[in-house]
Amino acid sequence: MDLAKFQRKNIVVLTGAGVSAESGVPTFRGEDGLWRNYRAEDLATPSAFARDPQLVWEWYQWRRELIAACKANPAHDFIARLERDHGGDFLLVTQNVDGLHRLAGSRKIVEVHGNIWDVRCASCGAGREDRTLPFPELPPKCDACGGLLRPGVVWFGESLPEEAMGMAFAAAESCDLMLVVGTSAVVYPVAYLPQLAKRAGAYVIEVNPDETPLTPLADESLRGKAGEVLGEIKL
Repeated sequence: MDLAKFQRKNIVVLTGAGVSAESGVPTFRGEDGLWRNYRAEDLATPSAFARDPQLVWEWYQWRRELIAACKANPAHDFIARLERDHGGDFLLVTQNVDGLHRLAGSRKIVEVHGNIWDVRCASCGAGREDRTLPFPELPPKCDACGGLLRPGVVWFGESLPEEAMGMAFAAAESCDLMLVVGTSAVVYPVAYLPQLAKRAGAYVIEVNPDETPLTPLADESLRGKAGEVLGEIKL
């Protein structure tokens, strides 16, 4: 496949857990998400943090240690190269929190679920990137006000960041090509993005090992692992 016709056009890439899985990042959901007999859904909530912030941070520190050992894979590299070389407007919208897109060199990126390497104060709201591993004390404290820091991710029961989603929807409405990689296309509101792009006249390409609800809508559906399929696409 050749993307030459989209040179200097507007491109949006939407990625999900399938991209990170090829780097060995666990899903942290279902059976893979069990940790000390807790499920992800029991720990990644505001109420869990309010009840036992140390327990929540012990889980997130364990997750950070696992992710720190993972490397960007060919899918991440392809997407970073697409941003760098295609010559038009570009936006990467990712549902992943592992930071591997950043590691691969992606810069025009919206992380709609946040980033596990970011922290934010639960009291004053101050935030920053912090790759400290391990933290000398749990839960870590805010340098500005002494409040508790929390992971800079979106928890169950929280709304997706309004500014990030606004950027994602605006880009979807104006893109010429949307490349949807490694996402099940069932989690809303992010799953609206390909539908919105298609209605606005974009060419939609799906890359996924399995059929998804997006498949009937897509102009092309490429079956296989993201790294392998994207590696065969010419820019």
